[in-house]
Amino acid sequence: MFKQIIIELLTEKTNLHQDEVERLLETPPNLELGDYSFPCFSFADPKNDDPMWEDVEKDFFIKKNPADIAKHFHDILTKNPLPKQIEKIETKGPYLNFFINKKELAEAITKINENFGKLKNNKKQKIMTEFCHLNTHKDMHIGHTRNIALGESISRLLEFSGNKVIRTNYQGDIGMHVAKSLWGLQNLKKLKLKEPKDNKGKWLGLVYSAAGKASEENEETMEEINEINKKLYKRDKKLTSLWKKTRQWSINYFEKTVYPDFDVKFDRFYFESEVQEKGLKIANKLLKDNIAKMSKGAMIIDFEKDNLGIFIILKSDKTSLYSTRDLYLAVLQNKEYHPDKIIHIVGSEHDLYFKQLFKTIEYYDKKIAEKESHLSYALVNSPTGKLKSRDDHGKKILYDDTIKKLINLAIKGMKDRKVKLSEKELNKRARTIALGAVKYQMLSQSPNRVIIFDEKQIMSFEGNTGPYLQYSYARASSIIKKAKQVKHKVKIPNLTKSEIALMSEMIKFPHIIKKAEQQLNPALIANYSYDLAKLFNEFYHSNKVIGSEEELFRLRLIESFRHTIKNSLSLLGIDVLEEM
Repeated sequence: MFKQIIIELLTEKTNLHQDEVERLLETPPNLELGDYSFPCFSFADPKNDDPMWEDVEKDFFIKKNPADIAKHFHDILTKNPLPKQIEKIETKGPYLNFFINKKELAEAITKINENFGKLKNNKKQKIMTEFCHLNTHKDMHIGHTRNIALGESISRLLEFSGNKVIRTNYQGDIGMHVAKSLWGLQNLKKLKLKEPKDNKGKWLGLVYSAAGKASEENEETMEEINEINKKLYKRDKKLTSLWKKTRQWSINYFEKTVYPDFDVKFDRFYFESEVQEKGLKIANKLLKDNIAKMSKGAMIIDFEKDNLGIFIILKSDKTSLYSTRDLYLAVLQNKEYHPDKIIHIVGSEHDLYFKQLFKTIEYYDKKIAEKESHLSYALVNSPTGKLKSRDDHGKKILYDDTIKKLINLAIKGMKDRKVKLSEKELNKRARTIALGAVKYQMLSQSPNRVIIFDEKQIMSFEGNTGPYLQYSYARASSIIKKAKQVKHKVKIPNLTKSEIALMSEMIKFPHIIKKAEQQLNPALIANYSYDLAKLFNEFYHSNKVIGSEEELFRLRLIESFRHTIKNSLSLLGIDVLEEM
């Protein structure tokens, strides 16, 4: 609201382009320098081909000092009375500093409700997000959660901004990893494994891991696994039956454990097995049209001239690859949903692959290719280096095991704080805290940055963590609960420094949402949430609420904080707790 008023004022009075004004307008390091700053460095050297200068008289700006330009803009803006929301405009060197009217700010803050942050969207789109990508017949470790957390958060962010979102999950249910698991199931005695009565999907990950280790140690085992893969490809009846049964074990595990943990509900599950055959047809057509060619028995597309290397779309043994299947997946997704945009959320190790894939799709359907995009993200490592898949005794570290460990840390943390709850409620809250900690850790860094997953650090109730944010919300809820009633219309008192700081941060939320949606970067929301929580806790420690003369206003301020932090955490997929 206030930022938009400043953007419109600058645009109207200076004739600068609104997009450029919005890009340049920033938040100063402290409130003494204003609520918003407009730097004037870029105006000292006008470029003839820059659209920013389209409606501006450039002659004045040539070889001008940025501080003089700031003064020039100040004189233009203050020539007439300012909007009531802006108290004053000052210059400090090359910066134009805007100060919001704090009474107007307080009035706006007291009107915040559960819809705060939602944007009016005149360009609503139908957007498909494709994420999760958990393979059947394979183990799941904590590193996989970055994809799920990122995909669900981006989906929520796009929905919150008014778009229609189709959540899809593309899973690998054929290929060498499946062949390894099936070999393992046929050789349980050799691997010293026993089939359990339940949790077979999780157990299947252990079978895959053991079979993979065996294939690395024995060449004959690897040959047997290759043979199983070929038989599966030719739909051997016995193997296909085992594949179907065990595939369902994995699906059941994901549906029972993983998807509920991340509160994700997919609109469509795609499997590699369903797109394989038609992918082969597209590959053969590319060969027939002389786009693809044969090289050493494999089918390839040469992208060397585009600096994209060689793209293999069929192996020399005529079995399909990811690329083969993805050729038809693009067609199927477009045919079923007709989205305006498709976002594939996949790790950065596949950056080149997606460039090659999208270039290939261009050859047979340019319109589909224009909709395709890849959101890349970096690895998850441990404090000592690469995230280990095994403990010090060689035992596989699975997702469930890590979550269980985090739950125990949460229980210990609550007991240390003398929280008295039934065992059932204690475990329920601990799970919410543990999952919140994981999600926040996976989202608090920009996707292109490597994450260091430190179990003890992420479970801290202090600092930049999920539990700290949940605790801040619970603290606010506790105050509201004690007060029993919050009035919506309140008198604005003389405001303290900590109240102004909290309100000034809170009012930024809609613009943080807009920026995060434009960049597809939930880290902006995560970092905003932490800054907001810190300011709330500073306010809490600096101001008496219940029993003070300003009680009614401060209760309403706390209620507005609850709405804001709850919405921001919801966009990260993190559940709040009324008590901790």
